[in-house]
Amino acid sequence: MSYSGWETVIGLEVHVQLATKTKIFSGASTSFGAEANTQACAIDLAMPGTLPVLNKQAVHYAVMFGLAIDAEIGKESAFERKNYFYPDSPKGYQTTQLEKPIVGRGNVEIKLADGSTKNVRIHHAHLEEDAGKSLHEGDFRHGVSGIDLNRAGTPLIEIVSEPDMSNAEEAIAFAKRLHSIVTSIGICDGEMSQGSMRFDVNVSVRPTGTTELGTRTETKNLNSYKFMEEAITKEVERQIDLIEDGGTIKQETRLYNGDTKVARSMRSKEEANDYRYFPCPDLLPVIVSDETIEELRRNLPELPDARQARFIEQYGLSDYDAAVIGSDAPMAAYFEIAAEKSNNAKLTANWTMGELAARLNSQDLSIGKSPVSAEQLGGLVARIADNSISGKMAKEVFEGMWAGEGSADDIIETRGLKQVSDSGALEKMVVDVLTANQAMVDDYINSDEAKRKKKLGGFMGKIMQASKGQANPQQVNQILAKKLNELL
Repeated sequence: MSYSGWETVIGLEVHVQLATKTKIFSGASTSFGAEANTQACAIDLAMPGTLPVLNKQAVHYAVMFGLAIDAEIGKESAFERKNYFYPDSPKGYQTTQLEKPIVGRGNVEIKLADGSTKNVRIHHAHLEEDAGKSLHEGDFRHGVSGIDLNRAGTPLIEIVSEPDMSNAEEAIAFAKRLHSIVTSIGICDGEMSQGSMRFDVNVSVRPTGTTELGTRTETKNLNSYKFMEEAITKEVERQIDLIEDGGTIKQETRLYNGDTKVARSMRSKEEANDYRYFPCPDLLPVIVSDETIEELRRNLPELPDARQARFIEQYGLSDYDAAVIGSDAPMAAYFEIAAEKSNNAKLTANWTMGELAARLNSQDLSIGKSPVSAEQLGGLVARIADNSISGKMAKEVFEGMWAGEGSADDIIETRGLKQVSDSGALEKMVVDVLTANQAMVDDYINSDEAKRKKKLGGFMGKIMQASKGQANPQQVNQILAKKLNELL
């Protein structure tokens, strides 16, 4: 169905889990994967007689984000209580920031597939605590629900954009750009499958050429780019279909299930006054000095744009390769270790973006969880570069490394995969194959030049078969061409 005559308006609210070792107001651990309800202390649950103590590192991380996007820094920020009841909110309120956030207005530039760029304005970013997690098993009638409060009190910054995006491509580019920034400066591990970044997408539509915003809906807690794209597409289609059929859009909160591809309404959208915000009586205003801001600015880690420029200069990568690898902080770190080991940056980049990335994607693994370490990949690339193994052999070695069989050198030795590059031995192989296949040789001699080029593949196949795939194909090709030319 065509949706000409309509334009989409999108804004994002991005929850970024800060990489502190303890929670925002307590000393409880933030490590992922612990047994349910073993990492929620009395302070996280707001038990009587407890008082929160602000995590200094969380404040510094928030300021670092503001500096990374050249935003206004709130030298005095304050916490409020946002009151609501959910089963996974043990306090009955969330400690957050509203009137005085720690990060003010900023800008994030995104690059689109056609090479164009677009500026997305940041309204603000504020510090807050996370809630727990509701767990459901079974169906509505016979299922069981439970609450895991381990995540309660985990420090977040919520990054709120202006409604500057007009399609799913732009929203995803913005989300990826934020992921690149927060992982590059080390304030978030970026593990979206673990909830380290979650996206709430505000979507509205309006007739093309108008300026008044339509009624928006908010689809919450999307934790993958793919799900975000699907949710936006479905919601735009739903809103336009509803309006064209004479209906109206309700301002509401929605959910999207990426596994079932089903979107549904969750509740009517609350306004700020529904939450009854009021200043948190247990926390003083947060004062960030000019000296602290300047120290954090001086020590800010390398940002994605600077890293991409360095990869072009230092490693001779193409603009494309530098953009792909340099925009992903964990991949960039992996690449640099592997490139140092291999001493061949371009080939390392090819394998990092190609074979490794494809395998990680197929098994839904982040590069930090790769069974093949950066040192191992670098060792494999080194053996390709020095002609110890062919490209085909390298894929077999990679399979062995992925399966945990050891380093490239170990697997090459164990499986007897070392490539034959001795010119004398290769020449003998070529002569033996030509002698054993005189009919093919005669056919080659009697063919025109165009057909001869096509027939070379048949000789190459027999030589590689005779060598059990271990002959250096480049050298074989040169020797073969020379021998056949001598027969013309």
